[in-house]
Amino acid sequence: MASEVNPATGPAIAALAREVEEFVAAAGWDQAPQLFALVPTASLLREQPELAGQLDPSSALTPVAQEPLPEGDLAEALGRIAWPDVVLGCALAQEIIVLPPSAESELSDSGDAERLRQAAADHPDRTEARLVAAVLRDGPGACVMRLRGYTKAEDAEPTDEIVEHPDLAPNLLEALRATLAP
Repeated sequence: MASEVNPATGPAIAALAREVEEFVAAAGWDQAPQLFALVPTASLLREQPELAGQLDPSSALTPVAQEPLPEGDLAEALGRIAWPDVVLGCALAQEIIVLPPSAESELSDSGDAERLRQAAADHPDRTEARLVAAVLRDGPGACVMRLRGYTKAEDAEPTDEIVEHPDLAPNLLEALRATLAP
C-alpha cells in the first residue's frame, strides 16, 4: 500500500503539519493532545467515497483525527501505539509552555517533573504554545509551533506567531517515528 503514494518530501510533511495545526487552532486553545494518522487520500476515497466532497483529491495524504489519547504520560501513551501499514505517517498536536533560555538555570533546581511543570507554568516569562510534530514512515519530519499571542492593549486583538522548523522537537519526532516502526 505504501507504494501507491510518494509524499516523502520535506515540503509535503511540512504542509501536513501546518494543516493539522490550522485544524486544531480552529477549535481554540486549552485542548488535550491530539493524534492524527496520515493516510493516502486515494485509499480514503476508495474506502469511503462519501468523503469525496470533504477531501482534496490532489493531496497525497490526509490527516485523520484519532480517538483521544489517554490522560497521563504522553510518552507512555505513544509507546503503546502501533499503526497499520495503510498509515504512512502520523502527527501530534499538543499545547506546551515555552520559556526563554535564561529561565533554564532558574528551573534546573526545581526537582521532579511535576514540580518542574508547575514552575514553568508559573514562570513570568512563559509563552503558551501549540506544537505540531509530524513524521512519515521512512521519511522526513516537520514541526510547526503556534505561540499564543497576548496583547496589553484592551482593544487590540492578540496575534499568534507561527514558527516552523524540522528540528523544533527532535525527541517528539523520534517518539512518533517509533510508533510507525514495523
